[in-house]
Order: sequence, then C-alpha cells, then structure tokens
Amino acid sequence: MSYTPDTLARLQADAAQIIARYPDGHSRSGLLPMLHLVQSVDGYVSPDGIDFISATLDLPRAEISAVATFYTQYKRHPTGEYLVGVCTNALCAVMGGDEIWDKVSEKVGVGSDETSEDGKITLERIECNAACDYAPVVMVNWEFFDNQSPESALAMIEDIQAGRDIHPTRGPIVAPTFKENERVLAGFLDGHENEGPSAGPATLLGREIAAKNGWTEPVADKAADQAPTKASKASTKAADQAPAKATKASTKAADQAPAKATKASTKASNKKGVKAK
Repeated sequence: MSYTPDTLARLQADAAQIIARYPDGHSRSGLLPMLHLVQSVDGYVSPDGIDFISATLDLPRAEISAVATFYTQYKRHPTGEYLVGVCTNALCAVMGGDEIWDKVSEKVGVGSDETSEDGKITLERIECNAACDYAPVVMVNWEFFDNQSPESALAMIEDIQAGRDIHPTRGPIVAPTFKENERVLAGFLDGHENEGPSAGPATLLGREIAAKNGWTEPVADKAADQAPTKASKASTKAADQAPAKATKASTKAADQAPAKATKASTKASNKKGVKAK
C-alpha cells in the first residue's frame, strides 16, 4: 500500500469504528461501508484500498473485487469531485431525461462513466433514481435534484464548473463533494443529515388526499386472517399423514404376501398328495 502514515492511521481508526458496529467474529459484514470509506479517501475503489480492506477484514482480494464490481455505487476508476447522474429510465426519459442527458453530455464534453479533464465532473447514466414522482431527476453525489429541465441541469453544471455551491431539492442545503458523501455512506455523519426536506409534495400527496377524504387503512378481519392458517394446517396434516398411511399399507401388504404365498404353496402340495394316493 502506498498510503502515507497519516492517511493509513486515519483509515485504521475509522475501520476500527466500522468493525465495532458488528458482533465479534462478523467483521466481514463491514465490507460495504469499508468500500465507501476507501472511496472517501481515494475517490474510487483503488488497488491500495482493496489491499487495506483485505488486510483489515482478512478477506481475499478477489472477493472484495467481486463485491465492488457488483454494486454500481462503487467505482473502479477515479471519480470527479461531482458525480452527476442523469436518469434515462422510462419515466424520466419521456419526461425529458434523454434531452437533459444530451445537453449535459455536450456541455461537459464526456460520455457515461467518463470524467472531465479538470477532474470536476464525472457523468453517469442512471437506470432509476427511485424518485419517479419527481421526474426527470438528476442526482449529484447521490443528492436529489428534482423536476429538472435541460436549462436547470445546464445551470447546475455551470455552477459546478465555476466552483459555486449547488443546492439539492431535498437533503442537505449544499451538495457535498463525492468524497465527503462517501464518508457519510461509510457511516460517519457530517452534521447535515437533518437539513432540508426528505419527502416533497409529490411523495406526500397521497396521504393528503386520504386525510381530506377521511380515508383510513382497512381493518384486518381476524377470522378471515386465521382461515387460511387453519386450512394450511389441515392440508399440512393430511400431507404428513398420507406418506405414513401409504407406508403402513405397503408394509402390511409386504408382510401378508409371504404368508399368502406359503398358504398357497402348502395347499397345492396337499392337493398333489391326495391325487397321488
């Protein structure tokens, strides 16, 4: 590993806190936050980071790489100061996401999973931001920028390029850098977790309509809930008994067969003896 002594000491101290969150003997459960921790230092899952995690959690490097390449939040190449993700999945696309992507990509001069020459911006096509009620959505370092248009998205890009603060629709007042947010994702709060709304009007609309109309959730029918359980128990009991009955019948038949055969043989022998006389 090529970490400086100070950086390595900070990583080790943070890693110890992550491991302490899990029961003894289950330190490997800390792999996901440890990957975020490495990204908070290196800006991606670096070879040094993999070596550090391998030594700390006693895991093979191949296993760490397998996990890091499975989840798209973990990057295998240096990421810009701002990771800008434009959703181009179905709803966002038809609401303008494709146009936003084209404009932003042209403005920054890079394609998906590519970084601008100054290291400021990495662009990424995102399949879904889980915010369809605010389509089209752009995410910057995992913070939401809702109800975007080509104009608003380009204005945000210009702010980033000029070094100005950008302001998410929900969450923190000022969007953190990629490395800053990766530290939060590793489980180290930055003091901004209670800033701004977490749910907007579109998310709460259904609840407001229900309250206005006096709608409430249905009350469970206890008898109806128990009926399937009783039927299931009866079915299970019948299924359990069926093999037992079949086994008994089979055993009985098997036991009787030799006896019947012996009787038949004896009867036949007696008849032959009578005829011989």
